[in-house]
Amino acid sequence: MALTIINNNAGETSDSLSMLPVVPLPPINSRKPLPMSAEEARSRGWDEIDIVFVTGDAYIDHPSFAMAILGRVLEAAGYRVGIVSQPDWRSCEPWRMFGRPRLFCAISAGNMDSMINHYTANKKVRNDDAYSPGGRIGLRPDRATLPYCQRAREAYPGVPVIAGGVEASLRRLAHYDYWSDTVKRSILLDSKADLVVFGMGEESILEIARRLDQGESVKDLRDMRGMAYAMGASEAPPTDVLVLPSFEEVKADKLAFAEATRIFHHETNPYNARRLLQWHDRQAVVQNPPRFPISEGSMDRIYSLPYTRRPHPSYSAKIPAFEMIKDSVTIMRGCFGGCTFCSITAHQGRIIQSRGKENILAELREMTSDPDFKGTVSDIGGPTANMYQMRCSKPEVEAVCRRQSCVHPTICKLLGTDHGPLVQLMTESRAQPGIKKVLVASGIRMDLARRSPEYMSELTRHHVGGRLKVAPEHTDAEVLDHMRKPSPEEFVEFAKRFKEESKKANKKQFLVPYYIASHPGSDLASMIDLAMFLKRSGYKPDQVQDFIPAPMDVATAIYYTGIDPFTKKPVYVAKKMRERKFQRALMQFFKPENYFEVRAALLEAGRADLIGEGCDCLISAKPPGEALQRRREDANSRFRGDYVHTIPPAEKKKTPGKKSRHADQAPGYRPGRESIKRPKNPPE
Repeated sequence: MALTIINNNAGETSDSLSMLPVVPLPPINSRKPLPMSAEEARSRGWDEIDIVFVTGDAYIDHPSFAMAILGRVLEAAGYRVGIVSQPDWRSCEPWRMFGRPRLFCAISAGNMDSMINHYTANKKVRNDDAYSPGGRIGLRPDRATLPYCQRAREAYPGVPVIAGGVEASLRRLAHYDYWSDTVKRSILLDSKADLVVFGMGEESILEIARRLDQGESVKDLRDMRGMAYAMGASEAPPTDVLVLPSFEEVKADKLAFAEATRIFHHETNPYNARRLLQWHDRQAVVQNPPRFPISEGSMDRIYSLPYTRRPHPSYSAKIPAFEMIKDSVTIMRGCFGGCTFCSITAHQGRIIQSRGKENILAELREMTSDPDFKGTVSDIGGPTANMYQMRCSKPEVEAVCRRQSCVHPTICKLLGTDHGPLVQLMTESRAQPGIKKVLVASGIRMDLARRSPEYMSELTRHHVGGRLKVAPEHTDAEVLDHMRKPSPEEFVEFAKRFKEESKKANKKQFLVPYYIASHPGSDLASMIDLAMFLKRSGYKPDQVQDFIPAPMDVATAIYYTGIDPFTKKPVYVAKKMRERKFQRALMQFFKPENYFEVRAALLEAGRADLIGEGCDCLISAKPPGEALQRRREDANSRFRGDYVHTIPPAEKKKTPGKKSRHADQAPGYRPGRESIKRPKNPPE
């Protein structure tokens, strides 16, 4: 089939959201959230709802949460939106709460993929859900997009069902599902959604509402950017497409899966991306090119809407995710890092979209008007805090570029890396009346930060709350290459500079490095090297990240296939749970409860030299008492509970009216026997 570039407008951005009507904002404490019940809708004088928004998260009216942004954008455009939060999916009745929506039903599993929200890397059920009241688990189903869409269909047949959010966005084509260890087909086919909006959805959801309101059908919307849809078996697919290996091919052949991954990730630049098509038996799933990045004006308008910045008042328990971000400010979105294990680039895009400085300062001033605000901004950042206002310096090159990362294997010479606008923003933010401190809690890109002594000085002197989180991820150069992360020397040099600047500022501050265990390419030998680096450097990670293969990530394709999609070379993958436990334990070799796993890992890797009392040894030859106690507790726990099958005694047939002579006595040696006496000579 013919291949055509859909659009090649170099540097174009979309400014449609900046055209939303501007009305005076009421004081923050007098604002109302969007309705979560029919009673709330009626109190606004509404006799019907235009869009019902179903979400797997608790409804928090804060611009860090998708349902708040999308709902407020629609509200600003004059549409009536009702929120159905964490509905009971065993019935379609919650979907009927507001009555039949006039335009469509919008579906999202929430801010996270529901499977990652529910399960650890070891496929164990998590103990809490940060996006639910009280951290309570079980308020959303596995693969929530599927039942949510199906219940919407059941509640009101004929109403368009539009799916979006991270879960639907990253499952829009055939993908590997870690939890079932299978290749699954597009979520469009299993959910029966009319359309899947991928990427950030403000412009898409507004265009959908406007076009449906003007009388267009849901099929008319298939020409939209940032949209994926499934065609009927009898429909003729478009011809200006790039055809991916089919679902049947990627399911049967891992090399075909790797090739589909390579093609997909080469078609993510909105300026040169082509329309993709993937056959699923006789049905075609079509993915249109991504939307253009939104302008600074659109970003400013989105974050200037009348959010209450609080959970809906119907909740009595605290919501952990809100408690963490309630005093944070988003200054940008997108990431050009292109890390293979991260979904941010695939969802938010590689092109940085930033807010204007005055708009950010206005939000800070608004926060100070809230009596609950204590004066400390917990974070001023985004996916990567120090990519603010950074972009390719040559729009004509950006329009044709298919590079997967602007900073790997080296920083592109055309990338604008000036930290000046960010330094100015940070300086002015902490000078706002009512602001005591502005912290940076988002991750920072160390190789970029080292290029700006001014930024390093500003950061360490004023914006670190004692500890700064960074993500070197590993120390093995080959593993880092598979991750698309900087060399290990970058972290060493950054740590040195951070220490020097902190000393100049007369502050005692520390780095908190994050590392990943069991990432593709990582074996026991590389993890032992990481453990030795941690010991020499004095780092003792409190938290350990286990690699979780998220749908459609490059690292996930490597995990499943054992092949690098871009080079087609084999890559080592730790899949056995035993080795994954070893890798995790090695990162916290200093914990007594990990002693026996670390010892087994060292012996298996032929590194018994690291067991003993030498200065380079990771563990001692003699297990600590805490390790022995932990092993005893683990052993005992395996035998607690009803693990032995017991066969209840057969009921003895009794003659009607006849009573046993021992009927009134307590059961004896063998319950059920007529005699309670122990037999003198029991049969062998």
